[in-house]
Amino acid sequence: MIFESYSEEETYNIGNLIGKEAKPGQVFCLHGDLGVGKTVFTKGFAKGLGVDEVIFSPTFTIVSEYSTGEMPFYHFDVYRISEPEEMYEIGFEEYIYADGVCLIEWAELIKDILPENITDITIEKNLEKGFDYRKITIGKGEE
Repeated sequence: MIFESYSEEETYNIGNLIGKEAKPGQVFCLHGDLGVGKTVFTKGFAKGLGVDEVIFSPTFTIVSEYSTGEMPFYHFDVYRISEPEEMYEIGFEEYIYADGVCLIEWAELIKDILPENITDITIEKNLEKGFDYRKITIGKGEE
């Protein structure tokens, strides 16, 4: 599935739409360069889950937990992980095999420990289509 966004608001709304369709136990892997809109997408995704808390990128904490939505939401940012095994120290398996929804930014850094049934979300810029243009590709399996 491919979406095109021409503004932050549209990127947020696409995230919201995907969040509304999320089911307990799903793991979403979010890919994209720095500044491409992953946090904007994640804020919309969280809103779609019914989360009414402020969403921040958990770059220094690795994972943020939100429990005010329809189900628990676990937002990972693994940009600073140097070895995938570090994820076990924070209880990674307890999160991904729980009844909540996981969204993992920079998931390619831990691809060796991800479960099989993931949903990849890739956000890309294309400056020829405009500064705020984003192509958002959603699919099963590896990127």
